[in-house]
Amino acid sequence: MVNQEAKTPRERYRAQVRTEIKERAWEQIATAGASALSLNAIAKQLGMSGPALYRYYAGRDELITELVRDAYRSLADTFRAASARPGADVTALASALRAWALEDPQRYFLIYGTPVPGYHAPDDITAIASEIMATLLDAFAELPSSGTATAFDTHLEEHRDWTDGHPAAAATLHRALTFWTRLHGALSLELAGHFTGMGFDPARFYAAELDELTGRPEGDDGM
Repeated sequence: MVNQEAKTPRERYRAQVRTEIKERAWEQIATAGASALSLNAIAKQLGMSGPALYRYYAGRDELITELVRDAYRSLADTFRAASARPGADVTALASALRAWALEDPQRYFLIYGTPVPGYHAPDDITAIASEIMATLLDAFAELPSSGTATAFDTHLEEHRDWTDGHPAAAATLHRALTFWTRLHGALSLELAGHFTGMGFDPARFYAAELDELTGRPEGDDGM
């Protein structure tokens, strides 16, 4: 991290304005979604002209990239911290994922919700996302083998590009994918309000899914 005291007043001011722009962008996303993000509207809120704001972000896609990068970086750091705790395992990552998602649902949906039309993330975003998956795969690699290989395990032997070279066995990749997709499914439905009015506790449902995925007695995780 760059030492703030080492920056010039001009650099500190620029960093402050960029932060304020991102804050207004998150407010817009919370109200109307990322696809409706408007730099001109943000400029108006900040008392700036449109051209003045473009001195800080060259366009909508650059601003979205900054928000997406911040979101992925936040989750990658959260996962790294969770995995570093004594006794941490896949359940610790599951708990960290849910807490992170509930803390800021709009941040969650920006990276795991509907893609923004016309937006394509740069390669460095993919690299941060790969850090998150690597932490997950490392945790699953510590678990005992799940038994006989399945047809999809065999398929994964030839389709491992998404692992960024992780050496985990195909069966481990399969378990990690199942874990990742099922927990994201539960989280996405909860955060979108689809469980509202159904009368059950989403936290207990998430915990039950986790128990099934890890083969532990239901309720043993304390979530």
